[in-house]
Amino acid sequence: MLDGNDTAKPMDLRRIRHFVTLAETLNFRRAAERLHMAQPPLTVSIQKLEAELGVKLFARESTGVTLTASGRAVLVEAKNLLFHGSQLLETAKGTLEGTGGILQIGFVGSSTYGMLQKLLPLFRAEYPGVELILREATSVAIMQQLQDNALDIGLVRVPLLQTSRATLVQLERDEYIAALPRGNALAGKRLLKLSDMAGESFVMYAPDHASGLHSTAMLACQHAGFIPRVTQQAIQIQTVLALVESGLGVALVPSVMQRYVSSKIVYRPFVDFPAAASIGLALAYMAETENPAASRFRQLASREFPPARPQ
Repeated sequence: MLDGNDTAKPMDLRRIRHFVTLAETLNFRRAAERLHMAQPPLTVSIQKLEAELGVKLFARESTGVTLTASGRAVLVEAKNLLFHGSQLLETAKGTLEGTGGILQIGFVGSSTYGMLQKLLPLFRAEYPGVELILREATSVAIMQQLQDNALDIGLVRVPLLQTSRATLVQLERDEYIAALPRGNALAGKRLLKLSDMAGESFVMYAPDHASGLHSTAMLACQHAGFIPRVTQQAIQIQTVLALVESGLGVALVPSVMQRYVSSKIVYRPFVDFPAAASIGLALAYMAETENPAASRFRQLASREFPPARPQ
């Protein structure tokens, strides 16, 4: 029993396992054999556990032992304790090896048009013990959350204009295409030159929240010899397309967004898109704090999206 000067001590799981095995066999010799130990140390272990609990767990008899009322009650909790102890060890092992634990992934909306749909089922199939937490955000916000250790992995739009300690692995290269309201005169052409859009009203990316997309779209237009007349701004590519659907202007969007099918939008490629204004999707991570599950996700992503070659 504890007195006023004693402090509670954690239960020794070995003694709990000794107790459960003896409770199942009700014989010290058979329990010792199952535990691969000598009988005297097992006897000492049970005595120490009884002393810690302050109750008798077994009644000694000439033919063996029987559980006392306290022993029967303790057995239920002892089995639960061993189960949870085993789960705890598996969780710790899985986290250490990258096959368990939690992986927090930030992603931009446009990564849901193919990339996430490919990576997530593969990762779940290979590492079912890892719990995935997904958060949609802008590239700017994702990069900040990586540095704040609020995310483990980020799928972001590149180029990024902000400096960051995160490491980038480009997974997909892309280029802009035109997104036009179906009634726009340019929708009648199969191929466009960038200069064809010089007189149009543009839905443009907000420079403070989508700086990479904004800068490359503006650069492309400048290469074509004009400054776009911006009438609306938006943060997410999906919002840009919604404004194009509403007839508020034309836009430059990544070609992958052609998977966003709308009866009100026509997509057209450019014959003269400048390579200097190319874009893409990249995986971002913090090399110095990368956890094993993040490393496994990064390796899978690099396997499925090998380094793209410049076109």
